[in-house]
Amino acid sequence: MPMLNFQNQIRFDLGAITKLQDALNRLGIQRPLLVTDRGLRDNGVLDRITGVLEDSSSAKTYDGTPGNPTEEAVAEALEYYQENECDGVVCIGGGSPMDLGKAVALLADSGGPLAQYDPLKGGNKLVKGVAPLIAIPTTSGTGSEASVGFVISMSDGRKLTFANPKFLPRLAICDPELTLGLPPMLTAATGMDAITHCIEAVLATPANPPAEGIGLDGLWRGWRHIKRAVDNGSDRTARWEMMMASTEGALAFVKGLGAVHSMSHAAGRIKELRLHHGTLNAVILPTILRFNEEACLDVYPRLRQAMGLAANADLAKAVEQLNADLGLPRGLSEMGLTEELIEDMVPHAINDLATMTNPKKVSAEDFADLYRQAM
Repeated sequence: MPMLNFQNQIRFDLGAITKLQDALNRLGIQRPLLVTDRGLRDNGVLDRITGVLEDSSSAKTYDGTPGNPTEEAVAEALEYYQENECDGVVCIGGGSPMDLGKAVALLADSGGPLAQYDPLKGGNKLVKGVAPLIAIPTTSGTGSEASVGFVISMSDGRKLTFANPKFLPRLAICDPELTLGLPPMLTAATGMDAITHCIEAVLATPANPPAEGIGLDGLWRGWRHIKRAVDNGSDRTARWEMMMASTEGALAFVKGLGAVHSMSHAAGRIKELRLHHGTLNAVILPTILRFNEEACLDVYPRLRQAMGLAANADLAKAVEQLNADLGLPRGLSEMGLTEELIEDMVPHAINDLATMTNPKKVSAEDFADLYRQAM
């Protein structure tokens, strides 16, 4: 079984979930809070995971994670954690349970309120500690099991990105078998999330050649296997490759992200629309590839090579074609966004942490125009 030792340890292989009890024992967790969502309870994945525990009754489950995790849900899960005297968190699911679980682990050890930990306002110096944390992804997209960040929709309407090395799960268990049979559209959306992570990490401004190399390898895997995974949900090779691409995307974006995520986060905070983060990334990515091109002339050839494209290929058009092949929306308007919402989204995109590492400076006027182009 491959053991990936970067900032944390990741147990990665088909059937790796059988190592969960070992992971709990290693971290000294006796009363874990399992943070997940109702879909994973209903489809039997949660039962499969708890079935490997020596004493499943010792684990408490919070399954109220919303599609975009909120500050209110964090408070609810934290209260449940404290009431049951839990001593660690196991995040099970896609990006939403991962983000919510990280927030609970932070507040369990460091106390609230959550907003005080905003890294753009010096919040990292207030982080005292994080409860023991294990991540088990059941989709291949966010890579949160290997990332130092999480995103929460705050009560005041902001969507904040929190980032600190202490937020990295102590251990992660990546078992591609948990993604077998994932619905095609969710496979497509989460897979494009992973591909976007790889691309934006490679393009981000900080110098980090090892992270770039990991991002390019993740892109190579994701680009070649996403359609296979969508077309055949039981393709074990494709599922393995997509989960690896997802993990590599997160390992790479320790370098930073870019304007795709800035715009996606700003749009995703609109609670009424309940927009999927990965789908937003997929739809916005071609627009940002066009915007960044003049600042990335030396890097785009490496992306084309990883994607198996011709030397003169149009990256934005290639992504648009892939989105179409996967059945994803052609523009933001198909997802319910309108030009009337742009004025509200732009300030949030400007202030997003990812804007700082986009390879080309983005003004408020630029963001407004980019939203129009992506419609």
